[in-house]
Amino acid sequence: MTTRKTTKRTPAVAGVLLAAGGGRRLGGRPKALLTHRGRPLVEHAVRVLREGGCERVHVVLGARADEVRARAALPGCVLVGNPDWEEGMGTSLRAGLDSLAGTGAAAALVSLVDQPGIGPEAVARVLGAYGDEESLVSAAYDGVRGHPVLFGAAHWAGIAATATGDRGARAYLKEHERGIRLVECGDVARPFDIDTEADLAHLE
Repeated sequence: MTTRKTTKRTPAVAGVLLAAGGGRRLGGRPKALLTHRGRPLVEHAVRVLREGGCERVHVVLGARADEVRARAALPGCVLVGNPDWEEGMGTSLRAGLDSLAGTGAAAALVSLVDQPGIGPEAVARVLGAYGDEESLVSAAYDGVRGHPVLFGAAHWAGIAATATGDRGARAYLKEHERGIRLVECGDVARPFDIDTEADLAHLE
């Protein structure tokens, strides 16, 4: 009989799940509502954050947000509406970070709804590298930066100022590359995206 490892909880870090995309290359099917293990994919993504150690989870919704709210069981989550979701992931990242204002969160651990190959182990590793509000931590896969990414609160304003289109925090991270702590997760996660019809084969 195996004993399940207890995940370290870091209340200062809030999970932020970006789940607003409309699935343009999937025929307009919002990724949050894709079925994975019999339930909407957004439920799986929230569970990964929680099992990885995030007590608080903010979920950014956009495409067919009302339907996601009705169909997905997301108890205890803060649901953040992004009316500008069609402009790209940058708007969802800004909305997610904005939603943390006044919550006391010192950092945000950001993940994407369409990466079901990234599980709690990767989240826990990135979360475990949190230090303070100046932290910049990223999961890495064979040395290449990926998700999830942890942004200390000291970086939020700078990220919001540069997050445009589908680039998210890419420009900010490139500018601050020397300050990013990379945490290798290639042995516990697979960072594929669900973007096309062919990618649906990854769902269960």
